[in-house]
Amino acid sequence: MAIFEGAGVALVTPFHEDGSVDYAKLKELVEFQIAGGTDAIIICGTTGESSTLSHEEHLEVIEKCIEYVDHRIPVIAGTGSNCTETAIYLSTEAEKYGADGLLIVTPYYNKATQNGLIKHYTEVANSVKIPIIMYNVASRTGCNIQPETAAYLIKNVENIVGIKEASGNISQVAKLMSLVNGEADLYSGNDDQIVPILSLGGKGVISVTSNIIPNDTHMVVRKFLDGDIKGSLELQLKAIELCNALFCEVNPIPVKKAVELLGLCGGTLRMPLTEMEPQNVERLKKAMIDYGVLKA
Repeated sequence: MAIFEGAGVALVTPFHEDGSVDYAKLKELVEFQIAGGTDAIIICGTTGESSTLSHEEHLEVIEKCIEYVDHRIPVIAGTGSNCTETAIYLSTEAEKYGADGLLIVTPYYNKATQNGLIKHYTEVANSVKIPIIMYNVASRTGCNIQPETAAYLIKNVENIVGIKEASGNISQVAKLMSLVNGEADLYSGNDDQIVPILSLGGKGVISVTSNIIPNDTHMVVRKFLDGDIKGSLELQLKAIELCNALFCEVNPIPVKKAVELLGLCGGTLRMPLTEMEPQNVERLKKAMIDYGVLKA
C-alpha cells in the first residue's frame, strides 16, 4: 500500500526575521494544510530549505512536524544527502521520531554513477524499516536516476517503494513504469505534470503549489483517480499560470513570497536565497489574483 495517494505538500519551513525556525508558524501551516485536504506532508525537502538547516534544526523540524500532525495524515521526512552516512543518520533519527516514510534525493555535487546510486539507496534503505521514496531531480543535483536503476531498486529493495519524478522527461517515466509493470508508487515532482504522471499510473504529486491551494491540488488527483479525467484536467490547466509564477525564480523563493502574501507566515529566506525580484513579485501577485486565491 502506498504511503499516500493524492497531493502531498512540499512544505516551506517558516523562519523568524533573524533566520531561526518559527515553530509557531510551522504548526499553523500544518493546520492550514490539514484543513485544506492535503493528503500528506513532506517536511525538510527542497522547498523546506533543508540544505541550509543544520542537522540539529533539520531533525527538530521533522520531530515538531510529526508532533503537530499527530497521526492525522502521513508525514514524509526529507532525509537525503550527498553523503551516504549523513543520509543514514538523518533517516534513522526520523524513523525514531515516527515518520511514516522518507524522501531521499539523489546525491548532489559529488553525484554518483548508476551503480553508486544502487549502493547508496540500498544502504540507506537497509538502515530503516519505513518506506522510502526516491527523489529524482537532476536539474538540481546533476544526477539522474535512469529508469533501469530505479526499476532495479524498486524490485530488489523491499522498502524502496517508489519515486518522486521531477526530471520533466515523460518518456523516461513511461519507460520506468513499463519496466516495473506499473508496480511502483510514482509521484509527480512537477506541479504542471500531475495529470500526465497520473495517466502513467502515478499515485499523486509532491507539490509546491499545495502550499497555496491545497484543496485544488488534492482535487486534481482525487478527480483523476475517481475517473473524472475531464474535471482533473480542467483544474490542472486552471493552475498552470500560478504554477509558472511559483517557479519563475528558483524554488522556494516564489512560494515563500506567496505564503507571505497570504499571511500564512513570514517570507524570510536563508542565504544564498534572496528576495524575489520586484517584477516577479508582481507577476506572482497577478497569478494569485487571477486564480482567486488573493484579493486585488
